[in-house]
Amino acid sequence: MPSQHALVRRPGPRLAEGLVTHIDRRPVDPARGLRQWEGYVQALRDHGWRTTEVAPADDCPDSVFVEDTMVVFRNVALIARPGADSRRPETRGAREAAEALGCSVNEVRAPGTLDGGDVLKIGDTVYVGRGGRTNADGVRQLRATFEPLGARVVAVPVRKVLHLKSAVTALPDGTVIGYPPVVDDPAAFPRFLPVPEESGAHVLLLGGGRLLMSTSAPRTAELLADLGYEPVPVDIEEFEKLEGCVTCLSVRLRELYA
Repeated sequence: MPSQHALVRRPGPRLAEGLVTHIDRRPVDPARGLRQWEGYVQALRDHGWRTTEVAPADDCPDSVFVEDTMVVFRNVALIARPGADSRRPETRGAREAAEALGCSVNEVRAPGTLDGGDVLKIGDTVYVGRGGRTNADGVRQLRATFEPLGARVVAVPVRKVLHLKSAVTALPDGTVIGYPPVVDDPAAFPRFLPVPEESGAHVLLLGGGRLLMSTSAPRTAELLADLGYEPVPVDIEEFEKLEGCVTCLSVRLRELYA
């Protein structure tokens, strides 16, 4: 039977040194961040997800944001080549974890750059953000890897935030949600629902209409509950200080077989 599996990576001791590009730097408490990460992982497990810890990369402050290390479509993992040089060593352990789970593995090669946080999958449509961390060659390599598997790859501009999924994610019915001031082109998506908080743009689909989302977006949670979904709130404030959100703390693999 298909197994919902998530790769996660424990925050390292240098978490507070993580990169910040589009927001002002604020002090980060690594001990509190670890507790929040543990709560996040437990929430995944409580809702039927098996989790595997990727090997630590303690010299890389941003390594907890494991989603940026790869993109998975069907059973193929495309190992990223992060746009920030300091993050490139993070991919080694991620590749090993993907191989251990039985994924077929490919990789982005120079001069291409690609961050997993720039990729939003909705069914067989794969949106990829062309922005500060993902370049045109990275988009071409993503397209070359996944289009033969049946994907439709759509490139969209990202200029106002770090990653595409910093601006938008999608509900189970495929509706894209986002906070309009940070979305470059809402018309790029067939269905777009504006939300009232920037952190409300970030949901992780747990299954069965349940949406993992940050406690920092209570008005969006109320809106989505009114639409018949079940918000599952988690506190990830320390990671939000580093431009993180609920999606970037894991890699979700929904088509593996147990």
